[in-house]
Amino acid sequence: MKRTIVAGMVSAMALASTAHADIKIAHIYGKTGPYEAYAKQSHDGLMLGLEYATGGTMEIDGEKIVVIEKDTQLKPENGKALLEEAYGDDEVDLAIGPVSSGVALAMLPVAQEYEKILIVEPAVADSITGENWNRYIFRTGRNSSQDAVSNAIALAGEDVQIATLAQDYAFGRDGIAAFKEALAGTGATIAVEEYVPADTTDFTAAAERIFNAMKDLDGKKKLFVIWAGGNNPMGKINAMDPGRFGIEMATGGNILAAMAAYKEFPGMEGATYYYYDIPKNEVNDWLVKTHQERFGAPPDFFTAGGMAAGMAAVEAIRKAGSTDTEALISAMEGMEWMTPKGKMVFRPEDHQALQSMYHFKIRVDPDVAWAIPELVRELTIEDLPIPIRNGK
Repeated sequence: MKRTIVAGMVSAMALASTAHADIKIAHIYGKTGPYEAYAKQSHDGLMLGLEYATGGTMEIDGEKIVVIEKDTQLKPENGKALLEEAYGDDEVDLAIGPVSSGVALAMLPVAQEYEKILIVEPAVADSITGENWNRYIFRTGRNSSQDAVSNAIALAGEDVQIATLAQDYAFGRDGIAAFKEALAGTGATIAVEEYVPADTTDFTAAAERIFNAMKDLDGKKKLFVIWAGGNNPMGKINAMDPGRFGIEMATGGNILAAMAAYKEFPGMEGATYYYYDIPKNEVNDWLVKTHQERFGAPPDFFTAGGMAAGMAAVEAIRKAGSTDTEALISAMEGMEWMTPKGKMVFRPEDHQALQSMYHFKIRVDPDVAWAIPELVRELTIEDLPIPIRNGK
C-alpha cells in the first residue's frame, strides 16, 4: 500500500493517524551458501545504516521500519521467487540485495514487473546497471567498471604486460571486460585471459598457461586476479613461483579474512572498495566504533556497503515524502547522501552509485592478522570515468 509520509510540523492528531503504519523493506540475500560471510556483513551493515540514518529510532517520520529477511541460498531461481513473494505477498515498499550477480540478474525483471524499487547491494556485474537494467533498479554497491577503472589506475603503465584470471560467470567476465576497456591508452597490454569455474580448487593448468604466455615477454609483468568467495587462487599460484618468470601478483581489495592471504605479497598494489581505516568522515567513525563495540572486530568490506544501502533507503523515503515508487525514483535520481565511504551519488542515467575507490599498497604487520592496504591515493568520483552501459 502506498503511503504519504507525514513531514514538517503537524498536529498531534494527524501524526497519531499515520504513526503506526510500517515501512517494509525486504533484504533478499545469500544468507547461507558460499558467500555467507559477505551476506552477514551486508545484513549487519544494513541494520547499522538504518539505525544511524534514523538516529536510533528505526522510524521515518513516525513510521516504523520493518526488515524482512529472505535467504536465496545463492540460487537465481530462489532470488526471483523470493522477490516476487516480497513484493506480492509481503507488500514490501522496496527490496535490497542480493550478494551474487547471477542472482541479481534473475531478480531485475521482477522489480520491473511489480514496479517496485530494488536497491542492489553488493552484487557487482556491470550488466546489472548495464544491458539488463531497468528504471526500478538502483545500485549502492560498486560495479565491475569501478573496480576495473580504479585497478587500471593502480596497475597500468608503459610496457606493462598483464595476465588476468577470473571466475567464469557474470562477476568475472564483466570484471575483466571492464578492466580491458579501462586499460585502453594506458600503455599496458593484456597478454592472456584465463577463466575457470567458480568452484575450482586446482589452478595448476590455468597458471601454467599464463606462465607460458608471459615468460618470454619484455617489460613489467603482472597477473591480475578477480575472485569472489572461497578457493582464492592467489596463494596457490604464488606457491608455483611466478617470480621465476618475472611475474608479480596483483588483485583488488577483499574482506579481512581473505586479506590474511595477502600477507604473502608485501608491496602489492591494487584498488579497493573499502578498508575501515581509510575513509575519514563522521559516518565511518561511528561505524568503526559501533561495530567494534558490538561485534569485537572492525567493520569489513561489505559492512560498509550494507550501511550505504540502508542510509540510501532512509534518505530516499524522506526526500520523496512517500514510499510511492514513482516518488522514490524522482527522489533517488541524482540523489546525494553520506556513507562510510563519504559522498555517494545515484547517476540519473543508470542509477549506479558513483563513489570513491582507494589505490592501496600492501603493508605487512606481524601483529595484525591480515595484510594492511595502506592508502596511496583516494580515487574520487571525478577521478573515475565510469562508462554508462545501458544505452542511454
